[in-house]
Amino acid sequence: MSETILKTGNRKFIYAIGRRKSAIAKIRLYGKGSGTFVVNGRPLQEYFPTAILQQAAIRALTATNNVDQYDANVEVVGGGPRGQSDAVKLAVARALVKADEGFKVVVKKEGLLTRDARVKERKKFGLKRARRAPQWAKR
Repeated sequence: MSETILKTGNRKFIYAIGRRKSAIAKIRLYGKGSGTFVVNGRPLQEYFPTAILQQAAIRALTATNNVDQYDANVEVVGGGPRGQSDAVKLAVARALVKADEGFKVVVKKEGLLTRDARVKERKKFGLKRARRAPQWAKR
């Protein structure tokens, strides 16, 4: 999906992907909307129960003052609530930049276009955790 604007039925949308840890968010951002934000078929407030996660998910929209201008339909898989909300945040920011290049300055200044690549390190053999070695005893 290399094109910026896609079409389903008679509505045009912008498609973008956001990732965080093992969570992947795919967004369809519809222009000239009423501010409806749906995540996995449920409203944003229902899917992300805490206000912090809700605000994180729509942070790019609030930074550009476009909460009521766009409708969003997001599909999120993998990870936990925090990783999913951060994945949605990145997807929304990328979609907004695709919609209007003028938003790039504001979104980039907020640090919303940066992908957080930190992932849990795997456990290695001979160790208790990723780096924790068994306690050493001299005798």
